[in-house]
Parts: sequence; C-alpha cells; structure tokens
Amino acid sequence: MATAEPLLGVRSLHAAYGKKEILRGVDFAIQRGETVTLLGANGSGKSTCLNTLSGFVRPTQGEIVLEGESIAGLPVHQIFRRGIVQVSQARDLFPELSVEDNLLLGALVRNAAGAGTDIERVFHIFPRLGERRAQRVRTLSGGEQQMVALGRALMSRPKVLLLDEPSGGLSPRFVEEIASTVNALKRAGTTMLMVEQNLGLAFKVADRFIILRDGAVIDGGAVAALKGSHEDIVRSIYL
Repeated sequence: MATAEPLLGVRSLHAAYGKKEILRGVDFAIQRGETVTLLGANGSGKSTCLNTLSGFVRPTQGEIVLEGESIAGLPVHQIFRRGIVQVSQARDLFPELSVEDNLLLGALVRNAAGAGTDIERVFHIFPRLGERRAQRVRTLSGGEQQMVALGRALMSRPKVLLLDEPSGGLSPRFVEEIASTVNALKRAGTTMLMVEQNLGLAFKVADRFIILRDGAVIDGGAVAALKGSHEDIVRSIYL
C-alpha cells in the first residue's frame, strides 16, 4: 500500500555556525496534520533544526522539501511565504497593542486578504482571546500571550507551524494550558513540529517523537506505542 507523500521532508540536513557543525545529516518527514516533537539534550541541535527549516540558518548540505518543492537555502521571507512559520520562545509580541491588532499583524504577508475570516477562526480556536480582543497584550497572562503568538502565526495560514519550546519561561500551572492550546491547534488540522523540554507536555500533545543527539537522529516513534515509564527515552536523551 502506497504511503502519502509527506508534507515536509528533511533529507541528510547539515548546518553549522561558522566552522562548528551542529546538524550532521538529519532525516525525517512529517505528514499533513501531524504533530511531531523534537527531543534531545541541550546542544543536540533541536533549535538549530527549526531555525534551518525556517531559513534563519542556511543549510550547508541536504534537502528541505515542502509539498514537493525544495526550499533549502531560500531566504526567510520566501520560506515564510511558502508556509513554514516559526513561533520563537520570545513570542515577539507588541505588548502595547491589543490582542486583535497583534493578530492582524500576522495577516500582513497576505495584504490582510481574508483577515476578518481568519481572526474569527482564531477566536473560535482560542475563545479566551475573543473575550480579550481589545485588551493590551502586556496585561495578559503568560499562557494567554502564548495563545496570541500562536494565533498570530495562524493568521498567516501556515502549512507547517514550528514551535520552539512553547512552555518555556512559563510557570508549571501554565503547562496544562499550553497542552490545551496545542491540542486546539491539532483539532483545527494544524501541522506542527515542536521542540519541547517538558517531556510530559511533549508526550501529551505529540503524535510522534524524534530524538536528536549530537546533531543526528538516533531514535523516534509513535507516542501511542509508548508504554509505562519513559525511562528509556530519558536515557536516550541524556545518557
């Protein structure tokens, strides 16, 4: 039985900062509608992988294929327009602007065409943002600000959403809120690749996991196939 062509394919991807090689031949694929989490110790290449996919780091070798088109080495803005959108740990929001104005900035790449429909879709996914649409972002909780960052990314109609540690910097009480947020995106059909240090959150929301070590894929599989404790996963990551 033939398998569907992946939405995103990464083949023998290498990347470096100066002379220091970080990614050493990374291979994986993501199907449309999947949520995949990249796991690994600090320095394993997780964030570099996201930054290479989104164009902030130029690959030195290998392929990145989105819907059959090679995009490796394209400038950031061209990759963004093709549909790979990254939400960084910093979120990069405008704190003095309202929730609605921050969201509308995400539609600028499309010259705001259809922005009214898209913003209502965001409010449907995140009803709390609809309740706070006129509120300044700086007055929101950390979890709510993360919703704004994700909602703004959705306004650009991404094909693949890259999430760099969505729970980063948030107190433990917001971790469950982030899980609900990511699951809301899944229900809406969003394809996501996520870097997340919190293994509990990662396994709660992901369909599959990929483990990086020293810039290469060493393991991975379906989250649903995991049984019992995750000691073997932790050992693969940190030992």
